[in-house]
Amino acid sequence: MRNFYVLAALCLSAMTAAAQAPAYKAPRTPDGKPNMNGIWQALNTANWNLEDHASETAPLVASGSLLATPAGPGVVDGGEIPYLPAAKAKRDENYKKRMDLDPEVRCYLPGVPRATYMPYPFQIFQSDKAFAIAYQYDGAFRNIFLKDPGPSPADAWMGQSYGKWEGETFVVDVTGLDERTWFDRAGNYHSDQLHVVERYTMTGPATMNYEATITDPAVYSRPWKISMPLYKHVEKNARLMEFKCVEFVEELMYGQFRKK
Repeated sequence: MRNFYVLAALCLSAMTAAAQAPAYKAPRTPDGKPNMNGIWQALNTANWNLEDHASETAPLVASGSLLATPAGPGVVDGGEIPYLPAAKAKRDENYKKRMDLDPEVRCYLPGVPRATYMPYPFQIFQSDKAFAIAYQYDGAFRNIFLKDPGPSPADAWMGQSYGKWEGETFVVDVTGLDERTWFDRAGNYHSDQLHVVERYTMTGPATMNYEATITDPAVYSRPWKISMPLYKHVEKNARLMEFKCVEFVEELMYGQFRKK
């Protein structure tokens, strides 16, 4: 019994020390902000479904595993997206028709937050006067304002982003998002009232925590949040490659009409 109490005391001491350990402090840029420059990527299955999901056969069975859904844990805090009843029914209908309706099938720009966890890298460009993110998928790009630009003049695929620092975290307020984007291949969607607040926090030399809080009273009963780690590419000559999705779709749809 004495050994049990000794072990318990050691475990409690280790937990207390971990709780008191200071948060990671990233290397700084010349203006003293955490340096987030680099090429980053999410390594999860959120692009297939934000919620917990099992593996599933492809909509086109003849494609084998090519279009199948891999199993994966969810990234939604609390496990389930809080849809209003009618909105959840629409999500289910989206999923049934995903091969026709998913914006990714049509090569539309992915929107926010989906651009972050698609299975492609993205690059952060940060200086004392600018913060921008370039995505490999379809050449998507975001210029993040560092001064409040006011209301977005019009909706756009990648929205309007305004960022500010809160200690070690870069907080980005995203508005003006086009209602045609989805969150994943499972049909999770939003309306033109979508408001996203992202939080980027360095947790190690090559790791970052990403959070996005989603608010849309037309579709959800309350705001909800996703969170996931991002990993920095550290391999030699890491860089974004070209992935012009639109040309692939044009060939699929119109290639048969090419003049011989």
